[in-house]
Amino acid sequence: MSAKRKKDSSQPELPIEGITPSAPVKTKSTGANGNGADHVIAETVEAVVHRPFDPKQSGGGLHTRVDRGFLDYASYVIRDRAIPNLADGLKPVQRRIMWALHEKDDGRFIKVANVVGHTMQYHPHGDASIGDALVVLANKRYLIEGQGNFGNIFTGDPAAASRYIECRLTELARTEVFNDSITEFIPSYDGRNKEPVSLPCKLPLTLMLGTEGIAVGLSARILPHNFPELLEAQIAILKKQPFKCLPDFPTGGLMDARDYQDGKGSVKVRAKIKTKDESTVVIKEIPPTTTTESLIASIEDAVQKGKLKVKSINDFTSETVEIEVKCPAGVDAEKLVDALYAFTDCEVSIASRIVVIKDNRPVELTVSEILRENTEQLVRILKRELELREKNLLDELHYRTLERIFIEERIYKAIEKCKTNEAVLASVYEGFKPFKKQLVREIVDADVEKLLQVRIRRISLFDINKHREEMEKTKAELTGTLKNLKGLTRYVIGHLEALLEKYGPLYPRLTTKSARHEEVDVKAVAFKSFKVAYDRETGYVGYKVSGEEFKLECTKFDKVLLVFKDGTYKVTELPEKFFVGPELFYCGLPDREKIFTCAYTDRNASYLKRFTFGGTILNKAYSCIPDKSRILFFAPETPKLLYVRYKPALHQKISQQTCEPEQVEVKSPKTRGRQLSIKDISSVTAEPTRGWDEKAATTKIVFA
Repeated sequence: MSAKRKKDSSQPELPIEGITPSAPVKTKSTGANGNGADHVIAETVEAVVHRPFDPKQSGGGLHTRVDRGFLDYASYVIRDRAIPNLADGLKPVQRRIMWALHEKDDGRFIKVANVVGHTMQYHPHGDASIGDALVVLANKRYLIEGQGNFGNIFTGDPAAASRYIECRLTELARTEVFNDSITEFIPSYDGRNKEPVSLPCKLPLTLMLGTEGIAVGLSARILPHNFPELLEAQIAILKKQPFKCLPDFPTGGLMDARDYQDGKGSVKVRAKIKTKDESTVVIKEIPPTTTTESLIASIEDAVQKGKLKVKSINDFTSETVEIEVKCPAGVDAEKLVDALYAFTDCEVSIASRIVVIKDNRPVELTVSEILRENTEQLVRILKRELELREKNLLDELHYRTLERIFIEERIYKAIEKCKTNEAVLASVYEGFKPFKKQLVREIVDADVEKLLQVRIRRISLFDINKHREEMEKTKAELTGTLKNLKGLTRYVIGHLEALLEKYGPLYPRLTTKSARHEEVDVKAVAFKSFKVAYDRETGYVGYKVSGEEFKLECTKFDKVLLVFKDGTYKVTELPEKFFVGPELFYCGLPDREKIFTCAYTDRNASYLKRFTFGGTILNKAYSCIPDKSRILFFAPETPKLLYVRYKPALHQKISQQTCEPEQVEVKSPKTRGRQLSIKDISSVTAEPTRGWDEKAATTKIVFA
């Protein structure tokens, strides 16, 4: 490197173009679509983001700026993109959509394209992310009512283009999510508008909606819960009673929530499968995270891998799920149901991890903690609304009193002679002095200005009786408000009970809760789809070998026991086409407790033994007879009788004998066994072979 290009470390480094130490890095990332969520970062995001820039830090210069930029980006994605806020249960894109709908709400349906365009005033990440998030919210039914094709959560079909579909706020959203009087605002990203920090939501939206999100080093998965059950849990919290809430999925299904652990564990959800007849099953509900298309694909994949057998699959899904699966001949429908749960997406396990933004930082909470936080927030919001209502009623009562005195006592007559504004104000103040005890509070200039704006028509048509009725009505309402403030808990419970009565029938539980799923033994329900054979001429064994020996029907999970003439044996995975040579003596399915009978000969004598193979290590070679021995007979189980023939020899009187293997005790494969004979044995068989002399004298071998 030339001297001109060497960096002088004593000089401060120039900032990168577009990035200054005082301005956080704004990095544009792919659109957030309203889903979102893994580990709470060790150092508080807020502390990292607001750490002052110091060019003298170790690493200096560009390295420091890159670190700072990455932390800014990570903080932005966590807080402003992927993770919902505990206060209103919404991600920023969802909150901005709701606010845009609130601003444009007139009770009629609005083109989704118009809503997307209006939301872009607040959301700087493009229309695709807004449109996707709006469709997700609409399909969750609680906040947005859709008109048109918003896709199908069962089949996975996408929604129509935003210019063809319409939406509006639901009544639940209008009444329970917004209150402009108590909403805190901040400038939008370009400073031209104001958007809410969070919505004053009176619903437990975090658990109602459920969400998924992946941020930088952090992810969340909050499962949706049943709205009426959440309201009942909040009532129980206020009454200091125990409660428990479990997930409820829009696709239905059968749920085993033993391991849910208040939101820190997982749930197993199964499809609801009915047996139509002996050869047909129908899937009526599917687990979450799946669609009819993905479920059928998982069934086809299991069939291709030989895990189950299916004759045909027909999808009749429209408004409800209906997938018809037909069994092949000889397959029972009940067994097919178990196999579908074991080998396909008809059963899924879903992990839950509740991470939310609380007080501007990510925290991990449980379902109970979320509900308690939501209930405390509900109490605070309703209290603020009551206090605001009390203030407004007092102001109304005060003004109505001023108006009555102003008109009845003709105080307005005294201002006719006044020439200046100061004189008018002084005259009004003077006119109210005799009636000071009737006022709710002290009169101020704003009150006087409001009185001076009363029109002559209002004065001339003033009805004292009607005015008194309105005053009594306002006083009664004020008394009720004060009573509710005094008994705030009772008022909040009444509010929740009213919601439960109104919306409970509209949102029934869709996912059936079950105490536990019966565990399916995958080996027991696997179909015997593979036929293992041995071709002695080629020396190959496997389910893709067209041999005539040892034809075994196997499942995908079966192992194969191979025994050779020299007494070696091993257990292998189900072979596709495996070369073993011409010396294979036995091929079968291994069974730890199965008894085998073996006769073998070594240099000096022949022996008979019975044994079980017991446990083996996969693909490890073992021996069931001593070295340099030869197997004479090998068979599973215990034959009733063995026929032993000897080789001809000089002066040999007995050429054949029988024995009863049951007399030999069962031991391990390494046992020597009981001695058959010291003669040279020609053959040992379970049935008399050709050449067996029925007329010749035959003795029985007796084992001592």
